[in-house]
Amino acid sequence: MIRFAQFGKLFGSQRAVDSLSLEIGRGEAVALLGPNGSGKTTTLKAAAGLIRPTEGDVLIGEPGRRSGEPEARRILSFLPQRVTFPDALTGREALEFYRALRATPAARVDEVLRFASLNGAGSRAVGTYSGGMIQRLGLAVAMLPDAPILLLDEPTAALDPDGLSAFYDLVSRHRREEKTLFFTSHQMGDAERLADRIAVLVEGRLVATLTARELADRLAERGVMRVRVAGLGEEALRKVRAVAPQAVLDADELTVPGPASLRPAVIEAIRSAGAEVRSITAEEGRLDTLYRDLVRRG
Repeated sequence: MIRFAQFGKLFGSQRAVDSLSLEIGRGEAVALLGPNGSGKTTTLKAAAGLIRPTEGDVLIGEPGRRSGEPEARRILSFLPQRVTFPDALTGREALEFYRALRATPAARVDEVLRFASLNGAGSRAVGTYSGGMIQRLGLAVAMLPDAPILLLDEPTAALDPDGLSAFYDLVSRHRREEKTLFFTSHQMGDAERLADRIAVLVEGRLVATLTARELADRLAERGVMRVRVAGLGEEALRKVRAVAPQAVLDADELTVPGPASLRPAVIEAIRSAGAEVRSITAEEGRLDTLYRDLVRRG
């Protein structure tokens, strides 16, 4: 549904995106991660047709149409990173304006007001809204058309818990309807919870793509088990390190980094050496640390 074919974008002499090739299928949710200035927003705007490629192509839909063509724009909806509305308009009036632009049924306004939890504030002027309410109104506008492709730039920024819950419900509904979601985020939890795949941009270059399964495997490899032990001498420690070479003993606590599959063998090695296991705690790998490592290597 979205295909970047050697997409590159220059702003003067500054290269924002460099030879990006990425395909996003029907019904797939892909999170685009990267540091500030890595080209995430430029990539999303190119898919929305708001930025023309300097090099390569961005194709939308089946069969692929160049982004920005009317046929491509009709099948997508876009939420920008910074959402603004005229202060004097009410929330309902802002929605009515965009509903008319997209020629969607009048009943959709009430539906998206309920989705955005803005029922009580729909008649208030936007100038009285908090930042989180404006973000929710932006999501409501993005939801107006029944578009098969949804492009969201930092959709959870400024959302309160109610707004986050409504957004997660929205994504779940889109997944059930096999719609395509492409979003940027600085929230690792959003990417881990919502995405089928994660793509990482660094300085405009795609440095990694991971499916949900690959991500789970990579995080499992980065887990840590901590075991409080008694009577673990040098000979016993050598047995443990034969199974888990990176194990470290500090006083009575043994730290064992590595995948969960190692842990039973480590416990068995401790017990077979005559040491006592007093307690065990385990942590799985964290997406934020994996992401930082990918960025550093990128």
